[in-house]
Formats: sequence, C-alpha cells, structure tokens
Amino acid sequence: MSSRALSKVPAITVYFWIIKILTTAMGEATSDYMVHRLNPYLAVGLGFVAFVAAMALQFKAPRYVPWVYWLAVLMVAVFGTMAADVLHVEFGVPYVVSSLVFAVGLAVVFGAWYRSEGTLSIHSIYTRRRETFYWAAVLATFAMGTALGDLAAYTLHLGFLTAGLVFAVAFVIPGLAYRYLGLNAVVAFWASYVMTRPLGASFADWMGKGHGVGGLNWGDASVSAVLLVLIAAFVTFLSLVGDGRRPRQPAAL
Repeated sequence: MSSRALSKVPAITVYFWIIKILTTAMGEATSDYMVHRLNPYLAVGLGFVAFVAAMALQFKAPRYVPWVYWLAVLMVAVFGTMAADVLHVEFGVPYVVSSLVFAVGLAVVFGAWYRSEGTLSIHSIYTRRRETFYWAAVLATFAMGTALGDLAAYTLHLGFLTAGLVFAVAFVIPGLAYRYLGLNAVVAFWASYVMTRPLGASFADWMGKGHGVGGLNWGDASVSAVLLVLIAAFVTFLSLVGDGRRPRQPAAL
C-alpha cells in the first residue's frame, strides 16, 4: 500500500476551506449554547469526552475518511472553544494574555514538529507521530483563534461583524501572497488556517447573538443546526465524489 493511500488529511481545495470555516462557526455556536444551557463544567466535560472519542476514531482510521476527519475537526472546534473561554470566564485571564499564551503554545508545537520531522507540510501526514503533531497544531490554532476573535470583538470593541470582515481579509492575504509574491506554501497554509477560527466564530456570533451586542438574534441553537446541515451536506458530497486529491510530493518548509 502506498504512502499516498495512507494519507490521513484531505486535499486542500475550496471545499476544505468552506467546511473548515463552517466547523469553526458551528464550534462557537454549539459551545456557547451548551455552556449557557448546561452547567459550564458539565458542558466542558461533555465536550472533552466527545473530543476524545472523535480523535480516537480519527487515529484508528487507516486513511483519510471524510466524515471521520471532519467529525474530529468539529469536536476540536467545540472543545477548543470551551477550553479557551474557560481561561477568561472562570480565571479572568485577559484576551490579550490568552492570545499570547496560545501563540507561544502553537510556536512550541510547530518547533517540536519541525525539529522532529523536518517539515510542517500536511501533505506528509503518513505516520502516527506526524499525525499527533498535526492534531496538536490544529488544537492550538483553535485555542489561539478563539482568543484572537474575542480580543477583536470585545477588547478592541470591533463588534462581531467588523471583526469577521477583518479576519476575512486576514484569511485571504496569505493565499494571495503565496500566489503572487512567492510566499512559502506551508507558511501560507498555516497562516490562513489560524484565521479560519476567528473568522468563522465572529460570523457565528454575529448571526446568533442578540441585537444588544450587535448580533442578528437568530439564536446559537438555530445557527448551530443550520451549520450542521451545511457541513453534513458538504462532507456527504466529498464522500461520494472525492475531494480532487492528486498525488504530489510532500512540500517542505
């Protein structure tokens, strides 16, 4: 069996970015709904159990399976949001501090990954160790992105919609720099990846939160349900027709 057949992550296509942003938005809406409807500690506990179960399925899978992979990403989104919010809500850590802490954590993960494997390319996720580094980086990006989103919306008083538009621009810039300015592909990917978290969450909050805080007042539960339907539709589509994966050599940083 070739290493290509054993790849544990999807091809980076427009569908990847669409589903990624949808999962971050759903993670925000679902986390907020659970924390406000349930005991916060119970909600975090349930989120952790779901996260562990989803990651177990992902690590057990012998190759990339769309529904397994995106379930894992979704559970990282839900639990990662809860974990980041706990620092501020329960321990009073300012968003600027938590943003810096998670940024350092992400840098540590990237440093250890590159020192061990010599690359940060997701096209090289063929071994258990690389997959472990990959998911550690994904979890760190979610925590950091959550803190950045809250920092922009609350501390900097941008509001949900304005913050979402700012992060949309920040998400697009690395791709443009890669295409027109020769930015390294791996750097461009991870820079955009980090931005998907505050981008999706900002728009989820804008749709779900009340008019008093600048939202559309659709409700977290309604937003979460609609996003779940959209995610399921895209993942089903990819499961049926494939994601356009083409063999390629792993890119090096």
